[in-house]
Amino acid sequence: MRHIRQMAAHRPTLEDIALLLVAALGGWALHFAGVPAGWLTGSMLVVAVVGLRRPWAGPSDAVVQTGMLLSGIIIGAAATPEAVQAAARYPGSLMLLLLSLGLTVLVTGAFLVRFGGWTRLDALLASAPGALSAVMAVASDLGSSLSRIAIIQFFRLFVLVAAIPSLLVISGVGAGQAPAPPPPPNLPDTVLMIACALAAGLLLKRLGLVAPFIIGATLSSMLLHAFDIVHGSLPAPLTLLAFLILGGMVGARLGGLDRAAVGRLMPLAIGAFIASVAIGALLAWPAALLAGVSYGTAFIAFAPGGLEAMAMLAVVLGLDPLYVGAHHLVRFMAVGFLLPIAGRLLCKPRHDEPHAGQ
Repeated sequence: MRHIRQMAAHRPTLEDIALLLVAALGGWALHFAGVPAGWLTGSMLVVAVVGLRRPWAGPSDAVVQTGMLLSGIIIGAAATPEAVQAAARYPGSLMLLLLSLGLTVLVTGAFLVRFGGWTRLDALLASAPGALSAVMAVASDLGSSLSRIAIIQFFRLFVLVAAIPSLLVISGVGAGQAPAPPPPPNLPDTVLMIACALAAGLLLKRLGLVAPFIIGATLSSMLLHAFDIVHGSLPAPLTLLAFLILGGMVGARLGGLDRAAVGRLMPLAIGAFIASVAIGALLAWPAALLAGVSYGTAFIAFAPGGLEAMAMLAVVLGLDPLYVGAHHLVRFMAVGFLLPIAGRLLCKPRHDEPHAGQ
């Protein structure tokens, strides 16, 4: 109860309401335009643009923790029995995926340290592929340079989502029909997911773990879905709220950078993108042979983009969604659970350091 009272002590403010309204406007605009993950990317962009004229104070602790909790539930909901079963059918391919993850972090991180002068912690967080919400949550909890990390991560995701469909169509991969979205969970399932996520988050917070709410929510949601206790992710309004909070949180940090700083980061973002995509593209070849899938399917599975966006592209292009989803799920879980541990080894949390403009 003490932890709940501490969270309640930091209630949402008028600044939070304004931030979420601006985030909703930007998210709706890109979603209406048909941009993949439009609610997240749109909220980030518009909040950042507004922040260039009027810097944001940032969301309150209660809003941030709520976003982490909801995000963890959404992440864990990907661990359906079908996805877990599919993951068990591709051991060789999944081992190559984990190798790809390690090489991406090492090579991209070394690039950022060598040519950008970044700290090892910030380079680690910027180079971790395919888990934007987990990376942002851990970066926020560790007091890292959230704004420049977000630029590297967002640039990579944006280019991947924009380029992959055209590249695969040109290479001869046909498009398919997307199935109807799964029905939302019923009220008891929703209440159970939130209650278990909150309990797990509070337990991990008491134990002193980094990013306890997103990790606890992810673990509890993963177990509930893997054992077929609950079905579906969160209802659409709560999923939307998670996107808006995360987008607003990242966008508020992005808005703290001046245009010259963003321009200086672009060469690093391009170099990090090339390195991470090249590693994934290279290891996708043997993975496709081992798993007996097309190279296009393996390439999307190894692409350093987000779980939701990449799985959606697989469905739209008529590829194997279970293979793609299983690989991104394994990588998402690996990043989500190993990143806080690696971050703690590199440094201690530094919540009181200013990071805007770094």
